[in-house]
Amino acid sequence: MTSTTPVSVAAEATARPSPRSPAAAAPAPGSRRSARRRELGACGVLMTPFFVLLVTVFLIPVATAVYLSFFSDDQPGLGFGPERTVFAGLRNYAAVLADPTFLGGLGVVALYCVVYIPLMVIGALVLALLLDSGVVRLRGTVQLALFLPHAVPGIIAALIWLYLYTPGISPVIDLLGRADITIDFLGVHTVLPSIVNIALWSNLGYNMVVFYAALQAVPREVIEASVVDGAGPVRTALQVKAPLVRSSIVMVAMFTLIFALQLFTEPMLLSQSTPMINSRFSPSMYIYDAAFTRNNYGLAAAASVILLLCTIALSYGVTRWTNRANAAEEGAR
Repeated sequence: MTSTTPVSVAAEATARPSPRSPAAAAPAPGSRRSARRRELGACGVLMTPFFVLLVTVFLIPVATAVYLSFFSDDQPGLGFGPERTVFAGLRNYAAVLADPTFLGGLGVVALYCVVYIPLMVIGALVLALLLDSGVVRLRGTVQLALFLPHAVPGIIAALIWLYLYTPGISPVIDLLGRADITIDFLGVHTVLPSIVNIALWSNLGYNMVVFYAALQAVPREVIEASVVDGAGPVRTALQVKAPLVRSSIVMVAMFTLIFALQLFTEPMLLSQSTPMINSRFSPSMYIYDAAFTRNNYGLAAAASVILLLCTIALSYGVTRWTNRANAAEEGAR
């Protein structure tokens, strides 16, 4: 027979958890509202720099370009009076779309994208797969050597290659001439590949680093399982690693497309040494010529808006196509 003392009863009562009422368990409405306000305040503080940059760098310039595109400078009478700014409506847009030089620039950029984007994406991915496979030794040194051209400013890179493309001063052309090989890097059929080469030299290493970082996040267990199943290095790279970094491939392809549509620096500098590149070679050069050579800011603004709409439409198309491909793949699984 066990006896209980007041001390043991008190200890048991203290150790036993006391039931809490629903009112005590639920936080007070005031505390929930204050916590919500603190969260919103923290989000606002963190997002403020982004929105300031978005408004300052993107929205205000776009709104200004759209506004200017509806106006043009006009001289009354026989052209002897002072210029005045008049509302032109869609006249600037019609003039841009009817200008064969602007349409030709769009065609040049389209051909440039067709050549440049696959070479950039496939080349960077192949280099990243080689580094990740362990075939290449001294991976850190190789990564640094491939990334260094991206650290060179675009204008300096274009000047370096202009020196290498110019006959009479280029050691490359002189060396090829000794082997009885004559190549005009700034000819009618070679000027676009020469521009592509400059862009590849500048940006291939950067995109390779992006792909290599994505490959490092691939679970090693998946790769080991493919090796156990009998997959060789090439099959593992193409059927295992590449599909797992598809999001990075899409991102690199989209950013490469956006930058390719803004082609300006390389042809602008190469135009000083070849007649194959005129002042309206690309849409960006057309905009520059309209604004700073012809002083037609309304026409330049209209061309800028058209180029922006083309960029948005193509980016949206790439995104939708990627989402549909992913949905179809998930449905097949």
